[in-house]
Amino acid sequence: MKAIQITKPFEIGIIDKEKPVCREGEALLRVLYCGICGADVASFTGNQPFTTYPRIPGHEFSAQIVEIPENDRGFKAGDIVTCNPYFNCGECYACKRGLVNACHDNQTMGVQRDGSFQEYITMPIERIIDGKGLSAKELALIEPFSISAHALSRAEVKKGDNLLIMGAGPIGLFALIRAKSMGARVAIADLLESRLEAAKGYGADMIINSKTESLEEKCKEFTNGCGFDVCVEACGAPETFLSCIEQAAHGANIILIGNGKRETTFVHSVILKKELNIFGSRNAFTKDFETLIDLVASKQVDILNMVSDVYTVETAGAAFKALANNDGSLNKLLIRIGDEIKL
Repeated sequence: MKAIQITKPFEIGIIDKEKPVCREGEALLRVLYCGICGADVASFTGNQPFTTYPRIPGHEFSAQIVEIPENDRGFKAGDIVTCNPYFNCGECYACKRGLVNACHDNQTMGVQRDGSFQEYITMPIERIIDGKGLSAKELALIEPFSISAHALSRAEVKKGDNLLIMGAGPIGLFALIRAKSMGARVAIADLLESRLEAAKGYGADMIINSKTESLEEKCKEFTNGCGFDVCVEACGAPETFLSCIEQAAHGANIILIGNGKRETTFVHSVILKKELNIFGSRNAFTKDFETLIDLVASKQVDILNMVSDVYTVETAGAAFKALANNDGSLNKLLIRIGDEIKL
C-alpha cells in the first residue's frame, strides 16, 4: 500500500509499505480523507519538538471499516467512521483520574507514532467512533472541531455569554461555530481580513481587525464596558494571551488552545484582581467527538465550508508546502487517500 511520509524537515514523499495486520481487539480501516493539522505542518517544517523522523503524519481522518471482529459496539465492515487518535498509557496519574486526553505519555497519531496518511491502518475497536451517516469529508473535520469544542467545555460556556476569540484560523473558527451553537454572543479578532470575512460567514456577532482597529474600543462597545465572560486564545502568541487578560470581565474564564512557542511576561496581580479562571486545553475526549457528530448530523451547523481545497496522495507535498506558506487565505486542506470499497 502507499503512504505519505516526511523523511526529514521539508522532505515529503510517497512510500510503499506492507498493509497492516490486525491484532486482537483491532479493526482494519481503509482511510478515506485526511486533514492536515498545524502539528503536521510543524513536523514538515521541523518545528514540532515531539516528532521523530521518518514519520507518517495525520490524525484528522475518516475511514471505512474493512475487517472487524464481532464486537459489542455494533460496528461492521463497510461502516464509515472516524477515530480518537490520542493514545494514552492508562497507568499515569492523569489516566487514572480519567484525564486520558492529558496522559503523561500521550502519543498522538502522526506525531509520536505513525498516523493516518496511508491507505490502511489498524485501530483498537474502542477508539472507533460511529460516523452516524456523516460524509467522509465531514468526518475528517471532526477531530479539529473537537479540539475547539473540548476547550469551550472547560469553561462551561452558557447561552448569552459574551465570548471573545483571539485568532480566526481553523481552530478559532471551529471555536466560533461551537460557541454560536451554545448560544454565546461572539466577537472574534484577527490581523487578516480574509479570515475575518470567513468568521462573519460563520455567524460572528462582531469581527475585529486588530491591525487596523482598536481592540480595546471594539471590545468595550461589544460588552458595554463590562468585559468578556469567556476569552479564547487560539493563536499561541504572548500578545493575544495578554489581550485576553485585558479584555476579560472580573470573574471571567480564559481558555488557552493556541500552542505557544514564546515566553509571556506580565504582572500576575491582574489575575488576582479580576479573580480570573485560566484553563489549559489539550486534545479531546471521545465524548467530544460524539457530541459534534450529533451536532453536524442535526444540520444545525455546516462545517464543510472550512475546506479550502482537496488534494490527492500524489499532490500531498504541494498541500503541505501551501500550508507552510499560508498567507491566511487557507483554512483546512484535505487529502483524498482512498475511495470507499464494496464489501
